Amino acid sequence: MIRPMRDRRLLYAAAFLRALACGLAGVIVALHLAARGFDPAETGAVVSVGLAGAAAAALLVTLAGDRLGRRATLVVLALLGAAGGAAIAIAHDHAIIFAAALVGMLNGMGKDRGAALILDQAVLPATTDDRARTQAFAWYGVLQDAGHAAGALLAGAPALLRRATSLDEQRSLTIAMLAYAAICAATALVYAQLSPAAEMRERPKAPTAKTRRVLARVAALFAIDSLAGGFVTTAMLTLFLADRFDVDELTIGALFFCARVINAGSHLGAAWLAKRIGLVNTMVFTHIPSSFLLVTVAIAPTFPIAAALLLAREGLVEMDVPTRQSYVMAVVAPEDRTFASGVTYLVRLGGWAVAPAFAGMLVRGTSYTIPLVIGAAMKIAYDLLLYAAFRAERPPEEQALQRQNS
Repeated sequence: MIRPMRDRRLLYAAAFLRALACGLAGVIVALHLAARGFDPAETGAVVSVGLAGAAAAALLVTLAGDRLGRRATLVVLALLGAAGGAAIAIAHDHAIIFAAALVGMLNGMGKDRGAALILDQAVLPATTDDRARTQAFAWYGVLQDAGHAAGALLAGAPALLRRATSLDEQRSLTIAMLAYAAICAATALVYAQLSPAAEMRERPKAPTAKTRRVLARVAALFAIDSLAGGFVTTAMLTLFLADRFDVDELTIGALFFCARVINAGSHLGAAWLAKRIGLVNTMVFTHIPSSFLLVTVAIAPTFPIAAALLLAREGLVEMDVPTRQSYVMAVVAPEDRTFASGVTYLVRLGGWAVAPAFAGMLVRGTSYTIPLVIGAAMKIAYDLLLYAAFRAERPPEEQALQRQNS
């Protein structure tokens, strides 16, 4: 059990670092690109291109990650992220920035939703048992959101640098993007220490019929949720807050730091709640209220009210993450976990890649409020459909509990 525990800790450490980089980029990228002369539509397009690169990486990992080697693949993904971030930091040419976003899988979501998650989720269940699986995913989520929080707080560093030195806005933001690249490189060093136990012991086979049936339904639903999420990226929320309430990146970074701290605590709350009402119920009954709260953020009259409503939303919106991850890994065969994780994240990344560009175009023609309302409405529809499709399909631990109580 020593090696699985060590691998779990390494996965946790890598998740924290990767989330730290994403939390930083989510706030900084839009402001960095604006300083480079990008308008909102172009910024949305860069975010979409970066997420398209992540989707391509997810496809590769899904089809060949186990064959190429999980550890080697994770290291390469981290190094590509570092190279792309460094190029975006120093480049001025728009074509180079778009290319770097694609190759570097730039994530403007503000939350870690990259291809590395596919392999992390395939390895993590093997380091524990069914009863502790959701708890393991919950702690994984806690460390991710702790990284998101620290990254959002770190995003205030450029403003502090400008106040303490003679640096201008563009140079201070360039330094922040270089910090993003350095954190991605550090993640590669962590992944390089994974043991051989993290690899598949047998040659990967075609997924079972049950896995294919489950994934067909899950993928269709996740497509709706991911499209909705693409309208509500951290980059778009940053632009909304900056435009609507005239606040700087230091204020926005502090707000998202608080949001990620709340997210982190909610993961443990999700694991506790799932033991009592089930994984699917936890996903749905916490997610719908969070979407209604998002609408109130979009129409809030002042920044303090918008901030309070956003933080209330963040207390609920992430509770479906560890429960969803645990549920998908539970209802497919163990040998299909990489494939299942890959398919679900590929669908989600595809939606995230498409929606930001449309959100940017909507902003150009209307206001920053419209994408938030559209995203919230789509998320509510997803939750209702998810409940209808999966409320009767229970994971092994819930089936065992039901047998004991009957």
